[in-house]
Amino acid sequence: MRAVVTVTGTDKRGIIAKVSGFLAEREVNIEDISQTVLGDQFAMIMIVETARERTDFAALAEELEELGQKIGMNVRLQHEGLFNAMHNV
Repeated sequence: MRAVVTVTGTDKRGIIAKVSGFLAEREVNIEDISQTVLGDQFAMIMIVETARERTDFAALAEELEELGQKIGMNVRLQHEGLFNAMHNV
């Protein structure tokens, strides 16, 4: 299942490493990534692929939110279709 991970917040060292390492531990493949820093604000969008039969989407979303709290960032997971519907006007 394809999904979108968004990460936003105040820039600091190690954000990409922490989020990508977390996903790798759960066998979530990063297919595409874009990140930028505007002033002191960090923003990243990742297109990821999960193993549909082995991934509890709701649990993964909750774990990513918890990771975000630990690293002081806002981390969200959305189904790709929902993300696209929300961001295409």
